[in-house]
Amino acid sequence: MSGFSVDWLSLREGADHRSRDPSLLAALSSTFDGREEIDVVDLGCGSGSNLRALAAHLPARQNWRLVDHDAGLLAAARETIAEWADEARRDGDNLEAEKDGKRLRVSFVQADLARDLEAVLDPAPALVTAAALFDLCSREWIAGFAAVVAARGAAFYTALTYDGREIWEPPHPADAAVLAAFHAHQEGDKGFGFSAGPQATQGLAAAFAMAGYRVETGESPWRLGAADAGLIAALANGAALAVAETGRVPAADVEDWLAARVAPGVACVIGHVDLLARPA
Repeated sequence: MSGFSVDWLSLREGADHRSRDPSLLAALSSTFDGREEIDVVDLGCGSGSNLRALAAHLPARQNWRLVDHDAGLLAAARETIAEWADEARRDGDNLEAEKDGKRLRVSFVQADLARDLEAVLDPAPALVTAAALFDLCSREWIAGFAAVVAARGAAFYTALTYDGREIWEPPHPADAAVLAAFHAHQEGDKGFGFSAGPQATQGLAAAFAMAGYRVETGESPWRLGAADAGLIAALANGAALAVAETGRVPAADVEDWLAARVAPGVACVIGHVDLLARPA
């Protein structure tokens, strides 16, 4: 999978957390009502943002297995979770943390999800989760992933899967061409085969329904304005770079589009979808 920087993950965390669908978070929480303890595996954990978003919605004692292919991101996750916690201490390679009355034990696993998925899901957890991951995965990998999770009887929750919808204000003549080229770039191979891109959530929903799961989805769009200027600029720069690599849009048009998108007063809505799948 293509790498992501700690700076990018930190920049997007605020928007990610406020954008999650609250009804699905409530449904996730209710799934584990009455439980004192839960085992969770977080795939493609990055710097630990998904844990920080979900800890308040899960039982009082939580055992997290954070998985990423990037050792640097795993180190960043250990550090940022310790800073976020009310109390934290190292226990060998693991982290013991407390936050708002929740007690978390966190382990960190470096693995290639394209190859090691079954291994990182053993022993079977109660919950498998991820954020902003599946649009980078192929339809075939998604189908196999759902089968592996279902074989373990785990619940599954993912947030912020890109759905292809973008609205930029003010409009620019190159918006449609840039978006089409960006989608073409996204659907390249990111380490899991040709990516599902904006069709990832549909693939997940179909695969879990086929496995007999009850599937719910909810929209979680980024709504970015003046307070998010840094994130908008990073998003626009990344999109322009990807579009330029495709050669589908004239370079002058890409440059003009980017200049307009990093100017003051720009706002945008970037579509995402959350999904919760629970065994029937």
